[in-house]
Amino acid sequence: MKFNRAMLLGVTAFLIGVAPISLAVAGQAPTQIVQTSTVRNTTVAQTSSTAIASGAFVAGEAPTTGTARIVTEGGHRYLELDAAFSTSNMGPDLHVLLDSATQPPKSYDNLGSAVNLGKLHNPSGAQRYPIPDAIDLASFHTAVIWCRMANATFGYAPLNSVSTR
Repeated sequence: MKFNRAMLLGVTAFLIGVAPISLAVAGQAPTQIVQTSTVRNTTVAQTSSTAIASGAFVAGEAPTTGTARIVTEGGHRYLELDAAFSTSNMGPDLHVLLDSATQPPKSYDNLGSAVNLGKLHNPSGAQRYPIPDAIDLASFHTAVIWCRMANATFGYAPLNSVSTR
């Protein structure tokens, strides 16, 4: 009898550690049980990306380092910031822009010459931003880290075409 209880407790502990278990509360419908499995010896297809433009960050109102590059992958374009990317975490509302100027302004009266790709995901490290298909990349020469609240350019990377040999 003690052995059966020990086995039951051991199996229950194992199941709790492996798969989430939901318990129905009186009067409420039970939640869905989610199970996961591990697949071994599988090959995941890697989609290759091709860099079409690249540039190193220059400090603006804040120290900003790393590299920005525009890549194409699977018929779509992305702005990527590399693992060495870093800027100040003091900007309360940082955004990533593409600007038509070779040197963007310290602040923007309007974003007429720039396209906002969205909020900066993280003040450091590798990250990626989709570029809308309607954007003509030939018109844009700089990737910009911009604080919308302070209207300040934290840093920018002049984008130069990458030669494909």
